[in-house]
Amino acid sequence: MEDRYGHRISYLRVSITDRCNERCAYCMPVEEQEWLPRAEVLRYEEILRVIRVGAGLGIRKVRVTGGEPLTRRDVLWFFEQLGRIGGLDDIGISTNGTLLGRPATEDGADSPTVADRLRRSGVRTANISLDTLDRETYARAAGRDFLPQALAGIEAARAAGFDAVKMNTVLMRGQNEHELWDLVDFARERDLLLRFIELMPVSTTQVLTDENFLPFGEAKKLIEFKFGPLEPLPEFRTNGPATYYRVAKTGQKLGFIGAMTNLHFCETCNKLRLTCEGKLRPCLGSHLEFDLRAVLRDPAATDDDLARFFREVVDRKPEQHEFRENYQPERRMIAIGG
Repeated sequence: MEDRYGHRISYLRVSITDRCNERCAYCMPVEEQEWLPRAEVLRYEEILRVIRVGAGLGIRKVRVTGGEPLTRRDVLWFFEQLGRIGGLDDIGISTNGTLLGRPATEDGADSPTVADRLRRSGVRTANISLDTLDRETYARAAGRDFLPQALAGIEAARAAGFDAVKMNTVLMRGQNEHELWDLVDFARERDLLLRFIELMPVSTTQVLTDENFLPFGEAKKLIEFKFGPLEPLPEFRTNGPATYYRVAKTGQKLGFIGAMTNLHFCETCNKLRLTCEGKLRPCLGSHLEFDLRAVLRDPAATDDDLARFFREVVDRKPEQHEFRENYQPERRMIAIGG
């Protein structure tokens, strides 16, 4: 599949739940989130069907997100089935990490961890959110005192042997800019690929203010103050929009994801998003979304009908996101999928 701007679409981000065990301000700012009724959330079998059809159209990478995907019941069964779909080159998960270190069964000390089971099911990469190493700051930002569980989850992911464990840190002025050096050291010591992410207006407009927003250019300068000039790595790419640099003294790679300040952010976009209630979105920074669930639940709908729907959505994919154009979020990030 290719859109009208020449983007080859090969990546599908799939949210399987709008629920989470944390309450981060940039994703779900308050406790008032109204969870979707179960009947409106896609069944695992429906999600797997969509992915199979997508794989037949050239989708090669799937990343499972939420909310927190590991909070959904029977999620390990889902990953086992996902790993059996032909045509996929890369299966990943985005998670806050707090559940990765839990036993996957009730067999006691000998039980594999959730991370172990994911790896055995064919999950190749784990993206783990960690914005701070300070327990009080973590509890304040996430609304939960889960830093020990998050750190244990990172260790479980490392032990499980994923091809890559990536650490995603959202840049927040007044909250974590003083920790950037420590976060760089933490990632290097554990061989994590660290990416710093600018805040985006995906929950409420109040989240993105001058008091909160820390551009990646400023964060880069703060890091260079201690570690020296960062060398650009234009040839190093992952599946996302990060721009990568190398710390000359250590060889460590750092990524910066700057949707607000990087004017070339959308040039290599290759993804679609499927929300947990079945909306197919061609762009995170656009209000465009299309009701795939209605097609899925039509008894007469064939896989060819689903494939046609995919192609029509790709044809509607905008050239650029709208975040820099006074974007007014209609749905919180947790309802869209991370």
